[in-house]
Amino acid sequence: MLRQRIVTAVILLAVLAATMAAPTPWPFMALLALATACAGWEWARLTLPAQGGPGAVAVGAVLGIAALCVTFWWTGGSRHEFADEASRALLFNWFVPLSALLWIFGGTTAVVRGRSDAPPASMALTLFAILALMAAWAVLALLFMTRGPVFLLTLLALVWAADIAAYFGGRALGRHKLAPRVSPGKTIEGAICGILAAVAWIGISSHWDGTFGHALVERWTLWGALPIAALLGAVSIVGDLFESLLKRRAGRKDSSSLLPGHGGVYDRIDAILPVAPIALLLSGVLF
Repeated sequence: MLRQRIVTAVILLAVLAATMAAPTPWPFMALLALATACAGWEWARLTLPAQGGPGAVAVGAVLGIAALCVTFWWTGGSRHEFADEASRALLFNWFVPLSALLWIFGGTTAVVRGRSDAPPASMALTLFAILALMAAWAVLALLFMTRGPVFLLTLLALVWAADIAAYFGGRALGRHKLAPRVSPGKTIEGAICGILAAVAWIGISSHWDGTFGHALVERWTLWGALPIAALLGAVSIVGDLFESLLKRRAGRKDSSSLLPGHGGVYDRIDAILPVAPIALLLSGVLF
């Protein structure tokens, strides 16, 4: 299993690097749209009756097609060449702020309550999937097309650092359960390690021009950026636990088996979904 996990991770990173290095944004944008569609299908399988069925496929298709259409409206094939003001206003004036608020208040509340015994089918959670995934897609697409791959990768690295530190910190130091009704394996000590790793990453990366950390420090100063990093680290854990809650309600170990050794696409991006909209709003990077 570990070998399979490592092989899949290496392939995914190679594909990501290749699309980001392409001379036009379209390969990365197509990959992003595909990931959004797959995650939408997987999420809907957890929250629609009868394991999703055609409804889950429809959710994934709508998200993927919408992402590609908006990409076409935004750019003629080169970065910095946005065209459709209406779609930008809808996404960044409504979808992104609403998604951020729902993650902070709704997602956190759901995780704290830990109602893993509740019925899995929920139209509200299915609609939230569309909002959350479209908002995260819009943020990642915007940052890539306007700020470039380095800026986007340094934001994603915050999530990856928090996740890795939480895992190994929990294994080494974990004594107290964080959310036993949602994810019995996660500990308070692991979560603290994850948050500290996010803070350390922003402190380190802020010294490099063109990074997400540098943008945070420019806007808030270092002592303002570090608490924001802690918030983003904590929110990434909420995203992870929220998916665990959906899977526990649905009686599933993984959201799907699309990625050998890793589960589904949603399993890999669950922590990114709440971080992306909040990070955009707090960084002040809109256009």
